[in-house]
Amino acid sequence: MQRRAQREEREQRAKRLSRVLVCAAAVPVMLVAAGCSSDSGSGESTDKAEKAAASASASPSPTVEAAAYDKLPEACKALSKKTLEDLVPESKSGKEGKSDDISTRASCSWNSLDNNGVKGSQFRWLNVSMLRFESDVTRGPADKLAQEYYAKQVQDVQAVDGAKGVKSEPVSGTGDQATAVHYDLKKKEGTFKQQTIVARVENVVVTLDYNGAGLAGDKTPSADDLLKDAKKAAKEAVAAVSEANGSGGGKASGSPSKSASKSPSKSASKPASGDASDEPSKAASKSPSKKAA
Repeated sequence: MQRRAQREEREQRAKRLSRVLVCAAAVPVMLVAAGCSSDSGSGESTDKAEKAAASASASPSPTVEAAAYDKLPEACKALSKKTLEDLVPESKSGKEGKSDDISTRASCSWNSLDNNGVKGSQFRWLNVSMLRFESDVTRGPADKLAQEYYAKQVQDVQAVDGAKGVKSEPVSGTGDQATAVHYDLKKKEGTFKQQTIVARVENVVVTLDYNGAGLAGDKTPSADDLLKDAKKAAKEAVAAVSEANGSGGGKASGSPSKSASKSPSKSASKPASGDASDEPSKAASKSPSKKAA
């Protein structure tokens, strides 16, 4: 009986030991399984990140259509000698406007005072301004920027302080689009007949200001004649822009502009011309030229 009890006790111990060993063996298996599962998740996350990075690097960089024109003509040479003789006969030479980049912004002005002594004098003032826009990936293609500026320039001219009888009309055959704005501007020296032509050709906006007045009792010039001359000069200035860039302009078919990744020139955000209403008054107060005297 005693031996039987001892044998049963040994069998019970053996069973308990067997259960302990089985449980102990199961723990590493669980740990290994957990470890594999953890590694698998990390690998998938890494693969997804790598694929996303590869996809981003494979995406093409933003591009924008190239600017058609990449230069401007010399403003003081934009009009022919014959045209200058007709519009500003007493002018000796043009005065070039200040610009921090003549490839994007240029201007030139001429004054003419024909002094007839006691019979009075005839005054003329002519100004040509050119503003070129560059394509930009954030702001858009150059011609679109030029169109926006063209519209704003026309509005600004129509809203000049002191302008009387403002009238506007489209001008054909001058660039891609052009508008003539004319009005009277009364100064202490007399009444000035102002003619402004705003034109756009591709990515360049040309603004031509031309005015005249009869001073010291001389008769006021014909607004129609001045407008006719202004239109002729504006057409010539626009043609000079195209000629400066070659017959086909500077556009490279299908390729982005070299400057497309850059911001537009600072000078391209400035007005292309000064306040036309101030110039006649300044020039009219000057002494008559020696030739006129």
